[in-house]
Formats: sequence, C-alpha cells, structure tokens
Amino acid sequence: MPTTRATPHIGRRAILGLAGVGIAAAAAGLSLRARAVEDTEATEHSDKPRYRVTADVESFYRVNRYPAK
Repeated sequence: MPTTRATPHIGRRAILGLAGVGIAAAAAGLSLRARAVEDTEATEHSDKPRYRVTADVESFYRVNRYPAK
C-alpha cells in the first residue's frame, strides 16, 4: 500500500517568497492608509482658524518675549 501525501511539498524558498510578498502587501496597505489619514487631516485643518489675535494673546507674547540681544 503506497503512502501518498495529501498536501504537496512546499520548499523553504517558497515559504520565504510568500512571506516577502505578504510583508510587501502589508507595507503598501499601511502607506495607503497613512496617505488617506494625512489627506483627511489636511482638509479638516484647512477650514479651522488656528490662531486668533486677542488681547490675551497679545499680552502673553508681550510679557513672555525674549530680551533683545
């Protein structure tokens, strides 16, 4: 009675090749996700005023200004 394998023989190089492809795919996915987040943050911040000059802000910078050299 001959023994037959249910699964084919997979070599070490094939496994390393598949691991390399998987790592490359994961890195590509992460870079696309990071780019999407940057685009979203850029559009969110573009319409918000970040700095308003008020009396409190002017007095803070006047009091905390570095001495002239």
